Amino acid sequence: MFVVPWIVLVVAALIWMRSPLMADPVFDAIATDAEIRIGNIMPYTGPLAAFGTIGKTEAAYFDMINARGGVNGRKIRFISYDDSSDPRTTLEQTRKLVEKDKVLLMFGSFGTPGNFAVRPYLNDNNVPQLFIASGDQEWNRPKTFPWTMGWQPQFRAEGQIFANYIEAYFPERTIAVLWQNDQFGRDLYLGLDDKLGEGARRIVADMTFNISDKSIERQIEIPQASGAKVLVFDGAPAIAALAIRRAADIGWHPVILLDNASASIANALRPAGLENATGVTSTAFLKDASDPTWRDDPGMKEWSSFMDHYYPEGDKEDSNAVFGYAAAETLMQVLEQCGDDLSRVNIMRQAESLVSFHSSVLLPGITINTSATDFRPIKQMRLVQFDGRTWMPIGLVLDTAFVGGAKP
Repeated sequence: MFVVPWIVLVVAALIWMRSPLMADPVFDAIATDAEIRIGNIMPYTGPLAAFGTIGKTEAAYFDMINARGGVNGRKIRFISYDDSSDPRTTLEQTRKLVEKDKVLLMFGSFGTPGNFAVRPYLNDNNVPQLFIASGDQEWNRPKTFPWTMGWQPQFRAEGQIFANYIEAYFPERTIAVLWQNDQFGRDLYLGLDDKLGEGARRIVADMTFNISDKSIERQIEIPQASGAKVLVFDGAPAIAALAIRRAADIGWHPVILLDNASASIANALRPAGLENATGVTSTAFLKDASDPTWRDDPGMKEWSSFMDHYYPEGDKEDSNAVFGYAAAETLMQVLEQCGDDLSRVNIMRQAESLVSFHSSVLLPGITINTSATDFRPIKQMRLVQFDGRTWMPIGLVLDTAFVGGAKP
């Protein structure tokens, strides 16, 4: 199983961090009068390199902020390292950021296994681990891990939304589930199972894959042979592209539900063939740059100008560029609320005090709210369907904290 190595790693990390090698304390970093150091880990290489766009966008965003004078009179120094989606490297690079680069906080690091690996270390040393680029429900444990906070909607809630959609519109159809063999894939599957209840008996094919897989022909051909009429996919964009294209190649045309993380026109739908992806349903909480609805939207016009001036090599159809921009806007709100008190304690205090904050690229009706007991900043999503050119909304915005059984 893919998930075993990183679980073993986390246990080993806990033992290691309590060894004599960790006897010297990590000195508390402070923001100077000139700069605020922010650490970040991204998969710029490896099987999940497509998500590196998030980190590149965030770096460009802070360049823009610095060009405008910084925040509270201080420039931001954004230090981002590559971990190639290897949790061992994540731990090494995070220790380097904290102990050598003296970052004040970790922000927006990508992935579930890597963030699990570093969470004990950061919490033991009172280093904020803010707005993780992962929707695992584990990031909402403020009593146990008070220095760790997620950002995006939870994967499990997304699975519940998919289940409600299937029950409302396809109650008699059999289901195939194809999911990434790790905690990321498992969470959405659990959410699907939560809401299907007895309907889970309609799952006639349950297939997994690893992020390193180059082919998933078998994982598509078996569900086709099962007669499944609905395919729920949860995994990375590159594999999503392979799945959609393979299904079309063998003449299998189920209703396809695609996880939000893979709903990228640039990284999944375009490689799959836009004609093959037409009709695919997913979830969204951010505006889609390819949707003409937002052509005159002030927030998206500003985002487009930002891309032109600070990240011109970026692809405007890559949803990860919108994701990184929105996450960086959220951190900016926290830093602005901090004023001149940029202690780590106050950073966490402000991060858990966001009230109805609306990033300029969030969908209308979706706001960011946190509290000392709720570390889930974004708890709303909506269903969307790809029409061959852009993602079109289906129904209303859904509160993922109270996913019901009615039609959206």
